Amino acid sequence: MSTIKADHRHLYLQVIDRLKSDIEKGVYRENEKLPSEFELSKRLGVSRATLREALRLLEEENIIIRRHGVGTFVNPKPVFTSGIEQLSSISSMIEKAGMMPGTIFMKATESCPTDGDRERFQCGENDQVFTIERVRTADGEPVVYCVDKVLAKHLPTDYVQNNELSIFSSLEQNGDIHVAYAVTFIDPVGYHEQVSPILNCGRETALLVLKQLHYDQNDRVVLYSKNYFRADKFSFHVIRKRV
Repeated sequence: MSTIKADHRHLYLQVIDRLKSDIEKGVYRENEKLPSEFELSKRLGVSRATLREALRLLEEENIIIRRHGVGTFVNPKPVFTSGIEQLSSISSMIEKAGMMPGTIFMKATESCPTDGDRERFQCGENDQVFTIERVRTADGEPVVYCVDKVLAKHLPTDYVQNNELSIFSSLEQNGDIHVAYAVTFIDPVGYHEQVSPILNCGRETALLVLKQLHYDQNDRVVLYSKNYFRADKFSFHVIRKRV
């Protein structure tokens, strides 16, 4: 392997490009452990300080992951990717990747609203809240754990028996509600004692949690979603325009 000092850019940028190229070519494969910092810096002909800066930036890009006391590994490329400017369904993301979407219905519970529910939905103490838990699959593999909250009065009375319908379709069934937009918050989390085993995740696999407040045409929150995505399977991006 040739060194990279013939290039006149900052060395850490050259290291980033070289490692990206090597990963692309299969020199280092997904989930494979990279050589030690000493070995890698020697191969590339750069200092360990330069290599560490390159590795830090590659980790920020989610191309590699450094596990303390274990080593540095190549992150697998996400199978599913989507912009978050448009409200596209999980099913459409999975179909776009050429896979078959599926749903495992876990449970639906009806309860009195919590303080958080009353604030979100601007509802009274006597309004009942449905909490619906599902696992979304791609070619039979669990990839997303979904928790949805909605006021019971907005769903058809037979929703639990006919849970094959999407929540959006159920909400909009009688024509009184139309989901117009959503406000989304994205948080990365590590191992989750409840969700990670359901999604067949080891302790090294991170999750992306998307919390979404869905509003109708009258700016009322009609649906609150908390979706746990496998970070090794999904990536999200946003287009930002200069103003």
